[in-house]
Amino acid sequence: MNRLPVLLLGGLNLVRALGLAGIPVIVASPEAFTPAMASRYCSRRLILPPLAQRKAVLARLLRVGDELMREFGAPLPLFYGDDDYLGLVQEFASQLSTRFLLLLNSPALSRALHSKALFQALGEAGSLPVPRRLDFVELGEEAGAVLAKPVVKTDWEGSPVYHQLFSHAGKARIFADGRAAAGDPLVRSMRESLQFQEYVPGDDRALWSFHGFADEKSELIECFVGRKVRTHPALTGDSTYLELAPNPALAEIGRDAVRRLGLRGIFKMDYKRHETTGRYYLLEVNARFNLWHYLGAVNGVNLAQVAYDYLTRGIRPRHAEAATRYRWLSFKLDSRAWRRGELKTTQWIASLFAAPKVYDLWAWNDPLPFFVDLHHYLPRIRRRMIQWLSTAS
Repeated sequence: MNRLPVLLLGGLNLVRALGLAGIPVIVASPEAFTPAMASRYCSRRLILPPLAQRKAVLARLLRVGDELMREFGAPLPLFYGDDDYLGLVQEFASQLSTRFLLLLNSPALSRALHSKALFQALGEAGSLPVPRRLDFVELGEEAGAVLAKPVVKTDWEGSPVYHQLFSHAGKARIFADGRAAAGDPLVRSMRESLQFQEYVPGDDRALWSFHGFADEKSELIECFVGRKVRTHPALTGDSTYLELAPNPALAEIGRDAVRRLGLRGIFKMDYKRHETTGRYYLLEVNARFNLWHYLGAVNGVNLAQVAYDYLTRGIRPRHAEAATRYRWLSFKLDSRAWRRGELKTTQWIASLFAAPKVYDLWAWNDPLPFFVDLHHYLPRIRRRMIQWLSTAS
């Protein structure tokens, strides 16, 4: 059966999740050639203008959408894999929905999910289990640990908050108490760009997530639960090692949040389990596709396929419980987590052999993306080798 391709504003993990379901992928990116474009599952490449040129990106997508509808006789699904592209799709949803198949949240909910400050207010109004918000004027009175994070999700890696306050690493910063946070000169100078809340104690394995896809009436069509094994930097960084795990209690909490929020389409809810009380706190909701879908796909629940089948044919799958056999690993990032010195080399190596894996880059049946990425880093590796040899001599 010939299947419509997906136009993907995303990376390799999503290409492989779709490819495992036999769904062709057109990879769109401002870069001329990416690891995702080198995948065996990529059927076509589309070069976009830089995302900062939003109107130009929109014009390119609309023009390509017209061409693809003429070619395939129907609109194609448009998938988006990061917050910046999600923001663009939401901003121009009325135009894009005339050329592509989309299922988005209401504009008001989309804005709330896209802003951490608005989401905090939404969670409080809806009695969701969000961490307690802290106002800067009262921050010095907070005796417990404090988490400072950027107010917005988009383009923050290019912001002074990321480069100065977070030292080019992590998505937030933890302070021992409110006085330490309020007394930090950088915090004071960036206070308008930051949101403060109580820190929920617990290590990386206390970070759980509920993933799903819901229809127009917020009826959950399919879902799975996962948790982080490690992140880099610890507690506030990017995922380096992931696993799926059964957690009926969290699944029920997540289902309730879907109903309360009125979520539609694809989503991921991030929770943290308090190390003392065991309570789950809702940290944020991301209404986009993500790297977890590759791990879900190899464990029997492919949410990218679920979204595709529903958008193109209205199909609802019979619910399946995700297996837990495979884990997901970014070796490059996880090796940095090991180098922090928080676990012994033998412990780290043993954890890598704890279960069969899929990888952020490498795949035996899809090896070319790995070598494309390696070629990108060769100049940096060469410079480091020269520096090491000169020092050694």
